[in-house]
Amino acid sequence: MALIVQKYGGTSVADCRHIENVAERVIAGKRQGDNVVVVLSAMSGETNRLIDLAEQIHTRPDPRELDVLLSTGEQVTISLMAMALKKRGFGARSFLGSQITIETDTAHGKARIMNIATEELKKTITRGHIPVIAGFQGITPEGDITTLGRGGSDTTAVAVATALDADVCEIYTDVDGIYTTDPNICPSARKIDRISYEEMMEMASLGAKVLEIRSVEYAMRYEIPLHVRSSFTDSLGSYVVKEDEIMEQTLVSGVPYSTNEARITISKVPDRPGIATKIFSPISEANIVVDMIIQNTRASDLTDMTFTVSQADYEQAMEIVKGVASEIGAERVAGDPDIAKVSIVGVGMRNHSGVASKMFDILAGHGINILMISTSEIKISCIIQRKYTELAVRALHEGFGLSDQ
Repeated sequence: MALIVQKYGGTSVADCRHIENVAERVIAGKRQGDNVVVVLSAMSGETNRLIDLAEQIHTRPDPRELDVLLSTGEQVTISLMAMALKKRGFGARSFLGSQITIETDTAHGKARIMNIATEELKKTITRGHIPVIAGFQGITPEGDITTLGRGGSDTTAVAVATALDADVCEIYTDVDGIYTTDPNICPSARKIDRISYEEMMEMASLGAKVLEIRSVEYAMRYEIPLHVRSSFTDSLGSYVVKEDEIMEQTLVSGVPYSTNEARITISKVPDRPGIATKIFSPISEANIVVDMIIQNTRASDLTDMTFTVSQADYEQAMEIVKGVASEIGAERVAGDPDIAKVSIVGVGMRNHSGVASKMFDILAGHGINILMISTSEIKISCIIQRKYTELAVRALHEGFGLSDQ
């Protein structure tokens, strides 16, 4: 008897008909003799609808109250799912994040899970019933509702799988696995049967939308196998597991991209110790994640500093940086929200030279200028103008032979 955590995304529970179909899939697992725990997202489009409501009241809603509002989406789906399971004669019980409890920190809208109490879940499983858990949400030690950010239901599922020591965490979505790149941009993209945690974490952080990066971090830390598959077919999907020799033979595994990027440049910054701290500490305190950073030292005692943030954080980051620039005596602050990030990822890059120069040659050959570069052992990322995103993805996918394998 295996313990399986199944997470279903918004498209899988888009309406009552879809919820009924998911209930049948859950029951199939129970009939095979497995214990099944279900984690659900809100119905497709529901979170956006709730955000729109909030923004009709205030363009920048209070983060605490916004979390209270957004958490209602999952409450609807878990209650309907429990009803569907009970209608079929199977015991089920729905759980909000506050009822388990899923304890988080206090970063509203971007909360991180600190602990999961498993007593009630284990009691429910022992009775032979199916726990149905609201993804995306938690509660602070002070009792405030929090949400985990976009894709947070994935993180909930993996955290629950870890807490229960599950055999596998199945992530059900509207695609049948993890692809070498976005098939909507590159029709020759292929499904990847097996990918390492490290590669998947890089791809998720670089824009691949199939899995949320924190869920992969959890899975890697506790070695919980992930199986990404479609809720609309019975075919096997893609497994995210520990790195093995087969994976190391692949030079580049995927070409992720992100158009959710913005660039900020502070010109003529005094070049002295402590300046970087003065710039980035207020940004960090606002829970804004900074990605790439480049510093260009001038001939005098001045420097230029350029970094990237997400589109969602761009306006707030610009306000913060303009205030800091005035304090430290920088000349000006400029922003560019029309950029994108294209990357190549692969564990095989560790033992091969010339990968970066090949990437740069491919982009240059298509007339694409590189604005910023970031590298690690298994990835290379380039910031480019957004209008060239699709061209760059197709060129890199073809250039590294991913269409041919």
